[in-house]
Amino acid sequence: MASNLAVAVLNGIVWGLIMALIALGLNLIFGLLHIINMAHGALYMLGAVFSWYVIELTGNYWLALFVAPLAVGLIGLALERGLLRTIEDQPLVTIICTFGIMLVLQQLVLTYFGGTARRIALPIPGRFPLFDLQYPLMRIVIAAISVAVMGGLWFFLNRTRYGLWVRAVVQDREMAVALGIPVHKVYMWTFVLGSVLAAFSGVLAAPIVSVDFMMGREILIMAFIIVIVGGMGNLWGSVVTAVVISLIHGVGSIFVVPSTATVFSLGFMILVLLVRPQGLFGE
Repeated sequence: MASNLAVAVLNGIVWGLIMALIALGLNLIFGLLHIINMAHGALYMLGAVFSWYVIELTGNYWLALFVAPLAVGLIGLALERGLLRTIEDQPLVTIICTFGIMLVLQQLVLTYFGGTARRIALPIPGRFPLFDLQYPLMRIVIAAISVAVMGGLWFFLNRTRYGLWVRAVVQDREMAVALGIPVHKVYMWTFVLGSVLAAFSGVLAAPIVSVDFMMGREILIMAFIIVIVGGMGNLWGSVVTAVVISLIHGVGSIFVVPSTATVFSLGFMILVLLVRPQGLFGE
């Protein structure tokens, strides 16, 4: 029992950190652009699919960790400049537009990648003893990389000029324009950054899940739950909430089937919103 609980806790933390990256990208886009990006799960899926292609061509997972997010970032750049910039002040239209983007991306991947789920071998096959079980070392590496990326994001938002611009635009767009901040460039690169975070999490998740064209669907739902519970626009609230919800699901899976354990996560969301409609950490 102790070994199963330890594995569930570790799995919950690892998956929670991956989900935190997805939720950070989703929350960053919403907090600045006020766009509810329904295509965010598809960008996560693209990161995993592109990583599979890179690994097939080069056999190098670590190269995929850089190439796939860069490729998805370029797609995010094209989407923002080509579609979303013209409708950024129309929330309902952006929801419909990003939902359509999600469907298009899924169908393109289905056409060229196929509907069969693929597996990516663990780039670090080693294991270490955990009570009477052997736990994959790669999962710990994934968790460490996730934390490092979050640390880099914190530094970027709090210690760079662009990060200052982002925070200024979030607080007062009109004043930011008056001060000469290039608001449209901030919007563009923020959407790209959110897309890169989604793709990066997809690459990190690829060795521990199956890669297929629908893998972003459930992830998108969980990401929205995390953003709502943590607080809309509250980035670091999303990180804490992602880990907590993943731990609830992971530990709950010891006692019930995983599909039922998901109900615990939904129950946690309902309870939080009943007590604090603005989320755990506020908007």
